[in-house]
Amino acid sequence: MLKKWDVLPLIKKKRGDGKSSLDPMVQQLLYNRGITKKSEIDDFFSEDHDKLDIDPFLFKDMERATEIIIAHIKKKHKIVVYGDYDADGVTSSVLLYEVLSILNAKAEAYIPDRVSEGYGLNRGALEKIANSGVKLVITVDGGIRSKEEVVFARSLGLDVIITDHHVPPPDDKDLPDAPIINPALEDEAYPFKFLAGVGVAYKLAKALIFKAKIDSALKEKIEERIIDLVGIGTIADMVSLLGENRILVKRGLQAINRSKRVGLKELIRITGINKYGQLKAWNIGFQIGPRINAAGRMKHANIAFKFLTAKDKKEARALAVSLNNNNIERQKETGKMIDEAKEILGENPKDYILVVVDERKPADSWNEGLIGLVAGRINDYYYRPALVITRTEKGYKGSGRSIPDFNLIKNLEACSNLLDKYGGHPLACGFSVKKENFELFVEFIKSKARAKLKDLDLRPHIIIDKEFKASEIDTDLVKKLIKFEPFGQHNQNPKFVTYGLEVVDILIMGKESQHIKFRVQGNNARPIGAVAFNQAEKWGKIELGEKIDLVYYLELDSFNGGRDPLMKIIDLKIHNEK
Repeated sequence: MLKKWDVLPLIKKKRGDGKSSLDPMVQQLLYNRGITKKSEIDDFFSEDHDKLDIDPFLFKDMERATEIIIAHIKKKHKIVVYGDYDADGVTSSVLLYEVLSILNAKAEAYIPDRVSEGYGLNRGALEKIANSGVKLVITVDGGIRSKEEVVFARSLGLDVIITDHHVPPPDDKDLPDAPIINPALEDEAYPFKFLAGVGVAYKLAKALIFKAKIDSALKEKIEERIIDLVGIGTIADMVSLLGENRILVKRGLQAINRSKRVGLKELIRITGINKYGQLKAWNIGFQIGPRINAAGRMKHANIAFKFLTAKDKKEARALAVSLNNNNIERQKETGKMIDEAKEILGENPKDYILVVVDERKPADSWNEGLIGLVAGRINDYYYRPALVITRTEKGYKGSGRSIPDFNLIKNLEACSNLLDKYGGHPLACGFSVKKENFELFVEFIKSKARAKLKDLDLRPHIIIDKEFKASEIDTDLVKKLIKFEPFGQHNQNPKFVTYGLEVVDILIMGKESQHIKFRVQGNNARPIGAVAFNQAEKWGKIELGEKIDLVYYLELDSFNGGRDPLMKIIDLKIHNEK
């Protein structure tokens, strides 16, 4: 399926705007990311991390939350950190558990089972927690839609504090009756709205550390200990990497690359993911994060929790091996599910939202821990909102991924009377629905998508930052791009396009001959390497002398010591092909 290439418009240059000293390419990339004011540009490139570390007590309920926690610590009450089973939830759980433990709290962590308990607070878990003598439950990465569960918890004698970053219910009357730390609240004073769950947990931890009666050197040491978790969870949850998150991830990556966390060191060692140097955001997003997530998808997230909190090297290595094996199994099963979903949909589906349902009996139906990954791939492949749904004993459970033009969470709210549970963000959601409501739900969501998307061009497309001539690409250009790291949501690795490149060399690489590397030349410039991983079969028929157009990322070629620019191919077309 040919993709539409959309090159973003060139910046309109103004005289006397205070940015004339910026390199034109740098200025264009900033403009593409909505960073146009001088103060925003200064913050984006600032290395003064303290300047952008926002006061946690700006959260309206932070003072109240810390007072409650401190009171429970002083009374030596048991405190449970109630987490979630994805990488953001697990890192949040570990972070707050570790800080509470250091501050002499009797802390434990509880992460629900994805299949038997599902997302968020549930009554069975709360009963179990209360019966074990716990007096305070602190949620991380969840709880903002748990009003009834909080009422139930309080009836059991539990105090509850909610920390979350998900979209709250539209009516404040539906918020839990508890202190809430969530930047997404409409009346929240905290200025940065895009923290991950682990970022919110970090802010609560920082507030507790600030109030702790310990010396400043120890306070700094505690913060240094947990910042790696903030980096992992923030990248893995794919929240915006602008603003405060950019600083948190920068600091997190620095900590990861000198990490003393035993489990993390063992995982890096057995996978060899640092063989080309320092780990970057993509290593976390595509290599470490998925392995942490695999525990909750394939077995139980407690494995990932133990992995991140392990002290013994032998135990840590065994847990790292387990995570790695789970991830291999996850990749195989996900690939099978994607193929089945595409077979159901066909090559050119007509619906404006793609609803893919596995109607086999629950024991044989798709693994609900993987349906979100499948929804993401279907969404990318067809460029349409996608709901991937599996059968359960009680009905159906689904996960959705969307495009910017269709707000999933808003449309789920519009049919909440048909749903048992739902939550998420505009571009990603999870939900469950009883069998008797299922057809009505599908009909409703399809009608909403049809009304919203019917006049849009829904061909898969690639947003491109800038066109370059081959003669403009050199090592200095790539070094300027490095200053934009770390890359992620709202600050994606820049995509470029060059037209009419002549293929002057072709090399098939990899143990299974799965990769292809070209050397391409244009405008009498020196040849440039261009590599496409796992695409040898797709583009292996291209011949020497043929002219091609490329969309690509730019980086320094690690195979020759980082001396030359390298194109990492995203898409390829024969020159002048429509």
